Amino acid sequence: MAGEQAVFLQGSLFRHVSVMSLTSSVGLMAVFLVDFVDMIFISMLGKAELAAAVGYAGAILFFTTSFGIGMAIAAGALVARALGANEVEEARERASNALIYGVVFGAVFAALVWVNLGFLVGLLGASGETAALAVHYLAIIVPSLPLLLMGMVGGAILRAHGDARRAMMATIYGGLVNAVLDPILIFGFGWDLTGAALASVAARVTIGVVSLLPILRHYGGFSMPTRENLGRDFRPIVAIALPAILTQLATPVGQAYVTRAMAEFGEAAVAGMAIVGRLTPLAFGVIFALSGAVGPIIGQNHGAGQIDRVRGGFNAALAFAGMFVSAVAVVLFGLRGPINALFGSEGVTRELVNLFCGPLALLYFFAAALFVCNAMFNNLGKPFLSTGVNWGRHTIGTIPFVMLGAAWWGAPGVLIGQAFGGVVFGLGAIVLARRVMARAEVVAAGGGAEPFQRQRRLLQLFHNRR
Repeated sequence: MAGEQAVFLQGSLFRHVSVMSLTSSVGLMAVFLVDFVDMIFISMLGKAELAAAVGYAGAILFFTTSFGIGMAIAAGALVARALGANEVEEARERASNALIYGVVFGAVFAALVWVNLGFLVGLLGASGETAALAVHYLAIIVPSLPLLLMGMVGGAILRAHGDARRAMMATIYGGLVNAVLDPILIFGFGWDLTGAALASVAARVTIGVVSLLPILRHYGGFSMPTRENLGRDFRPIVAIALPAILTQLATPVGQAYVTRAMAEFGEAAVAGMAIVGRLTPLAFGVIFALSGAVGPIIGQNHGAGQIDRVRGGFNAALAFAGMFVSAVAVVLFGLRGPINALFGSEGVTRELVNLFCGPLALLYFFAAALFVCNAMFNNLGKPFLSTGVNWGRHTIGTIPFVMLGAAWWGAPGVLIGQAFGGVVFGLGAIVLARRVMARAEVVAAGGGAEPFQRQRRLLQLFHNRR
């Protein structure tokens, strides 16, 4: 059973990366496509305040979703490593405990965000009717975070088993639910933002339920939680989840600053950024899926001690990212006109969309490189490197670049500065990742103790005492 589940220990690494990324991205893009359609529907209502409110709300939803991504990274890394080491029962226990901790912590985090929505929206620069609309929209969606987190952790467990297809189907079903309910609730019932928010909640319920069913049917389900097992797994889960969450939170913090900087140029500029924000995951959904796709490949091979395949997986992921980003940039450039016509973009809004669909799209390769490097750090037992790189990218790699860009080129300069900061940190992350892999090779050759090996020995001692 273990051999069947550790599917990444042999075969073409480029094929594994391609299949996992493309399959995972289909599900992600189903959700992103619905967000994109949401923006179209909201734009059709003819109120700039509604589009701007969705833009502000999107930054905070990104913030809350980052918590779930961090917990999913922890679950996926631990399960994949256990499978690679031929510890199937341990993988099942890790999956169960990660899911429990994720839902509990997610509920607490959602409550904290919910009671501070007004403050958070104001912090982004929203005011007046736009701020009130954003708070209303968020107040409906944020309480459903534990359900989304349940789906994200479940999807990470499936990908750790190499089952990207079933993980994909959970998000596809969620996207379909959202797509069906959006026009009904927004236009049929005339609920505007309220309808869009309720459709998103229904989608999260669907994702949560559908992602867990394949685990129950095909991978032995979940183990019964015990105080001993929960206590045993608390530290290894937190050891990966905490820095992973901190890593993910860096992105919305940086994006919040970018949103506030863009707000200085008016609601038309914020609306343009909101359109770009919806276009980005739709165009680069495969790249968004890359980190979650590469993680299990690296985790299984590292757990099996196959460091040469770890390096090969890293290189294959970068090659895949370069090819994909180049192709998408060409397509976006050709679709600038239709995209602007779809949203009725004019003035600075049109200028920002054209900028994204032009040269800035090519620079997304460096964001892809960061995703790959983060997966490498998390699965080689160096999660705080991922935290440091991401926070660096979204603070000193964002704030000064955005300030200079805004001063020199206005609203377009905000996006230009953000992109060039990503270039600097993407290159730095690649250099650092190669050093981490070199150290892993030394450890594999008997040159030192590696964190996960020490952790495994401690867990074995714990079992022996029991």
